[in-house]
Amino acid sequence: MTTLVSTNDTLTRDALAVLQPGFTGTTAPDWLLRRVGEGLTSVGLFGRNIVTPEQLAALTAQLRAEREDVLVAIDEEGGDVTRLEVRHGSSFPGNHALGSVDDTALTRAVAHELGRRLIECGVNLNWAPSGDVNSNPDNPVIGVRSFGADPALVARHTAAYVEGIQAAGVAACTKHFPGHGDTAVDSHHALPRIDVDLETLHARELVPFKAAIAAGSKSVMSAHILLPALDPDRPATLSPQILTGLLRGELGYEGLIVTDAVEMQAIAATYGIEHGSVLAIAAGADALCVGGGLEDDATVERLRDALVAAVRGGELAEERLADAAARVRALASWTRGARGAAGEPGAAVQEGTAPGTASDPDVGLVAARRAVRVTGDGPRLDAPVHVASFTPVANVAVGGETPWGVAAELTRLLPGTTGATYRRDDADPVAEVLGAAGERRVVAVVRDAHRHPWMAAAVDALLARRPDTVVVEMGLPYSAPRGALYVETHGAARVCGLAAAEALTGA
Repeated sequence: MTTLVSTNDTLTRDALAVLQPGFTGTTAPDWLLRRVGEGLTSVGLFGRNIVTPEQLAALTAQLRAEREDVLVAIDEEGGDVTRLEVRHGSSFPGNHALGSVDDTALTRAVAHELGRRLIECGVNLNWAPSGDVNSNPDNPVIGVRSFGADPALVARHTAAYVEGIQAAGVAACTKHFPGHGDTAVDSHHALPRIDVDLETLHARELVPFKAAIAAGSKSVMSAHILLPALDPDRPATLSPQILTGLLRGELGYEGLIVTDAVEMQAIAATYGIEHGSVLAIAAGADALCVGGGLEDDATVERLRDALVAAVRGGELAEERLADAAARVRALASWTRGARGAAGEPGAAVQEGTAPGTASDPDVGLVAARRAVRVTGDGPRLDAPVHVASFTPVANVAVGGETPWGVAAELTRLLPGTTGATYRRDDADPVAEVLGAAGERRVVAVVRDAHRHPWMAAAVDALLARRPDTVVVEMGLPYSAPRGALYVETHGAARVCGLAAAEALTGA
């Protein structure tokens, strides 16, 4: 592909510096290494890039052979959204489980242990935590990714998470500013809109971000959402009023502002990724996340050239691009000496060996066990069962490839247990479940049953036929408890499934 820009001038290097592209494969492709050598300062990792910790460490070493201070970013929230353990499920419960326990020391310890594992693999920027207040129970994209619906609770746990992970040497990226919790649309597919007044935004959405800033969050990720009270025309990612006026000016934030993925339809379908990227940097963003589906050299070149052309054409101030690039490089410099830095917030949690502290490699399971709630007076499980997993379509952030549920753990604890997955379009899932179960007791596993009427109806029909059915809710527990035993895990991570199986069997 031909290009009209030099690969060596300062303007071009600044344009490369603000990009955070992904790529395909489990080793760094030649084009990516070349771009790192030319000035690319950040690289984004996803589940497609990771097989084992050893392979990931080798991959990041490849990148650092080209540039020692390269920012290696990942979307590793733990819980339902995992990239490190996409094939097996996370060793850490997600935010909602931690919020349900409401122990900030535990949240800090979980974040620190996650950060320790990331830094061992060479990852130094995590696009987490989610500081969104999940005020809309029907939110299709946040849900258990949020610490909860109470702004004060979300704020204290967001701050604890930031402190914990940064004490391990990994830069936090609090998202999705100014708050994605009151949306009914997934911004991967369309542009969400939040129609609330400024007073509500300040009392609810902004509270956790203020706490994250106070805790020293090294970066903040913008949301592709329209908030007419702040800007009636442009989504937050492209809004000078929101990024520069509110985040920089009113809230006093000095760290790196990262966009959510620019290829998401909320931006790409309306503005196009090139024009949208220019508008984002002009609005005050410093780094452009380029996630799934556009992971090639041609995309990097297109975005780099669009930024250069915008500067030369007067659409983007050269000083703004230079400032953005300088903030990216400053964060890259911080990560080189951040691991174990005593002066960083939360560094004290590195000490101590008691269960549940940052030095405990099993802290994720400890937290998942504490998050489990069991109600009902039915007997615990002591014989093989049939596990019926009612599976909704996973949102893009979670992905559909990560295993979830309790079947694997109950099979281990109760040999002879069977399991099957049932979906909305199945002709008669209840008949299928009863036929497969035979004389076995049924364990019905659901995920956000309150958002899926077909799922709730199937469970009610099962209970009418088999009152001893156990119900395990692995999403938001907003439905009324039902079943002989009703288990709330507050998330679908692997450790949440293990903790639920233990609770059901008394293991």
